[in-house]
Amino acid sequence: MDLAADPVGLRRGDFYLWRLIATGLSFAFFGVGGVLLYALVFPLLWLLPGCRLTRRRRMRAAISYAFHLHVQFMYRTGVLTFEVIGAERLGRPGQMIIANHPSLIDVVFLVSQIRDANCIVKQSLWRNPCMRGPISRAEYIANNGDPDMLDHAAGVLRDGQTLIVFPEGTRTTPGEAPAFHRGAAAIALRGAQVITPVFISVAPTTLTKAEPWYSIPHKRMHVRLRVGADIDPAAFNAEAPLPIASRRLNQHLHTLYLKELLLP
Repeated sequence: MDLAADPVGLRRGDFYLWRLIATGLSFAFFGVGGVLLYALVFPLLWLLPGCRLTRRRRMRAAISYAFHLHVQFMYRTGVLTFEVIGAERLGRPGQMIIANHPSLIDVVFLVSQIRDANCIVKQSLWRNPCMRGPISRAEYIANNGDPDMLDHAAGVLRDGQTLIVFPEGTRTTPGEAPAFHRGAAAIALRGAQVITPVFISVAPTTLTKAEPWYSIPHKRMHVRLRVGADIDPAAFNAEAPLPIASRRLNQHLHTLYLKELLLP
């Protein structure tokens, strides 16, 4: 299933001032939405009957829907256009989704496509007053440097959850190739039934690392997510110790992303 969005009647390169205002509104909308989820929506969902697993699924579904609304807000206000190719192959049990990280909103787009997904998030988000409530209730995994984090992440995959990972750990520097940490490969080899790469491109580049929100491009950005072919982790696990298998898988992913993103 291919999803595409391209508002009719707006010439790209027009309405710079409006796009700047709409971008600011998007950030405000995101922050307020996080607070409302934690203060109003989650308590109501928690009161509904069900076990802990059922409640967790509700929380994650609420976040996914909120992110969907946020994407639609950015699209409808002319901040961006987007397309998602192959979304129907996301969200399978034991699936580890690996994605590059060109912009701040990558996780918003990915989570909006999956109703019940776990995610490894950087530790700083747990200190963000707008985000720590939702991510704690959704039981996301903190990338806090704890050596047990890899085992925890592998365990959720073995439990049949879908796990989203950005192996770079931070946003890609524009014009440079993604540099994946080997921890993601180690998690996949320990617990994933299948590895699914997602190739994300944002043109013109914006919301990159250390770039302020108001530094918007001269024309609307276009976000493209393309789901790649599945990778069988067993192909790298056979007859090789875990450190060697992790290094081989990480190198395979590096080569794959260079090819698919057409980087030198």
